[in-house]
Amino acid sequence: MEISFLLTGLIAGILAGLFGVGGGLVIVPALYFILPYYSVAQENIMHIALATSLATIIITSISSAYSHYKHKAILVAVFLKLSPGLFIGALLIGLVANNFRSEWLTIFFIIFEFLIAAQMLRASQINANRQLPSALGLGVSGTGIGVISALAGIGGGSLTVPFLSWCKVPIKNAIATSAACGFPIAIGGMLGFTISGWDVVALPENSLGYVYLPAFLYISMASVICAPLGAILAHRLKSSLLKKLFALMLIVIAIRMMARLI
Repeated sequence: MEISFLLTGLIAGILAGLFGVGGGLVIVPALYFILPYYSVAQENIMHIALATSLATIIITSISSAYSHYKHKAILVAVFLKLSPGLFIGALLIGLVANNFRSEWLTIFFIIFEFLIAAQMLRASQINANRQLPSALGLGVSGTGIGVISALAGIGGGSLTVPFLSWCKVPIKNAIATSAACGFPIAIGGMLGFTISGWDVVALPENSLGYVYLPAFLYISMASVICAPLGAILAHRLKSSLLKKLFALMLIVIAIRMMARLI
């Protein structure tokens, strides 16, 4: 079954390179459908999917952020002010994960997928109508982004980029800074899910808390290798059409997850 994890990483990497979104939007639902074949208890499936997705983002965010850093596109001061909140928000969700039923986490993720799909289908320009807030404001904003990102198992790009763009940050810098912001989210979320899942019974072998290590290793390896391919394709294909197709794919995924819940 390791091939399924490699394929997940391959698809997630290409899509991340194509659209600049984190692979979590693909990795979480893929694990949601794959993990039952590993006899994972239903009440743990979504926790493992979120935790493992966040763990993979540690690797992919480093790779992506380094690429942007070489082009001097990351706003380091903004990243440093956002990072504590991002880390704390994601960590808190991971630590209290045992209080959430798998069904609740699934419903939240489904709603989030629909919202992201709607955002991509609209493809409207963000109205930049304010400046970046103070360090305290960025910290509070980062905490909110960290909370939502950990609940969805993503690196926060679909939240951080619009937020920074709304604050009049040029889109190139917003994307680059968001890529770096995935790291504190992933570290905080993985740490929290690891601690909360440490004593949980009926987790698959080779798990670190809720993080399923075989899936983490295979998905990370494939996604890091394939992300540059997605970036190359992004320059050769019509992005507006691709975004609509990706949005439709997210809708199909969300509907399939809903069907499994019913």
